[in-house]
Amino acid sequence: MSERTADNHLGDFLRARRADLGPQDVGMASYGTRKVAGLRREEVAVLSGVNTDYYARLEQGRERNPSPQVLDALTRALRLGTDDRAHLYRLAGATPGHQLAAHTAEQVSPALRQLMDGYPNTPAFVFDRTLDILATNTLADALYAPFDPADNLARMTFLDPAGQHFYTDWDRAAQATVANLRHAAGFDPNAPRLRALVRTLTEHSATFTRLWNAHTVRGKTQDAKHLRHPDVGPLTLTYQAFDVRDAPGQQLVIYHAEPGSPSAQALGLLGSLHATRRRPRPQGSP
Repeated sequence: MSERTADNHLGDFLRARRADLGPQDVGMASYGTRKVAGLRREEVAVLSGVNTDYYARLEQGRERNPSPQVLDALTRALRLGTDDRAHLYRLAGATPGHQLAAHTAEQVSPALRQLMDGYPNTPAFVFDRTLDILATNTLADALYAPFDPADNLARMTFLDPAGQHFYTDWDRAAQATVANLRHAAGFDPNAPRLRALVRTLTEHSATFTRLWNAHTVRGKTQDAKHLRHPDVGPLTLTYQAFDVRDAPGQQLVIYHAEPGSPSAQALGLLGSLHATRRRPRPQGSP
């Protein structure tokens, strides 16, 4: 495989999205024998109003800088959502400030750490685009205690034995995790940390490889999480993710349990258990 096709991130994404759509999804009549799943290249070209040869060059990596007008047309033709559209623009280098925003700050500011510590009754943590956990508050430490170590959400999901038990709906968690990493790839597909992480996960997880090759893109915003903690049992939590404005690429995630719910009680118990385990013992005690 040539270097030109090996890093053809834009073409790979277009092919994956094309394969996800059939003629019936876009209101087109199907004709002839279809050798592959999804739309044909010429069908996407017709839907987007671009030349068939030009679209083929985009997928092959021979054309890498389509205009914003072409990108908007492809967005409509391929029925891309908000995250997918932004990802497409980043891959094409068409997002303003794309290169400047690619690098993620590695240090979490003291002010943000202080803010996280101000949430003693709910887990809060900061992670970067490659899902490396950069900072946690005490209850987040307790929540992720089953993992050894709690260092990267993708590694924890796919390679840590605790992941299969911790996530009640592991398949959904796995899909979301890979979609988040694909979102990160749009900012800097060749980032050394991302490439190393993907290489490790691909080598050790066939499920990750399959999901990665699907090119599904989704950023974190808000969702429900169904977890199973070995110390307190089932937990149903919702989370909100917030961009850290003074550290592009960092996100603050805050988990929340419905007040008065069994999950809220379980979180309270988890915090107490964790505090007890961390409390220094009196000198001379067994």
